[in-house]
Amino acid sequence: FLETAAYFCMKPKMGEKEVSPHSFFSIWHEFSSDFKDFWKKENKLILQERVKEAEEVCRQKKGKSLYNIRPKHDSGIVSK
Repeated sequence: FLETAAYFCMKPKMGEKEVSPHSFFSIWHEFSSDFKDFWKKENKLILQERVKEAEEVCRQKKGKSLYNIRPKHDSGIVSK
């Protein structure tokens, strides 16, 4: 534990000789919970953007017809 605290440059609080696990993990818990919240928000925004892009692609595909309609030529018995 002390090596991990030294790696993250944790210094003991005033009046303490070394870093306590409680002080280290309280800071770590705050960081990890904030990070998780931001991660979820970013994922929601990315998902919303992808849904909008997919809807736009669907609208564009529906706007284009897959077949062509030709006008009817008067060449039958009725036209003569």
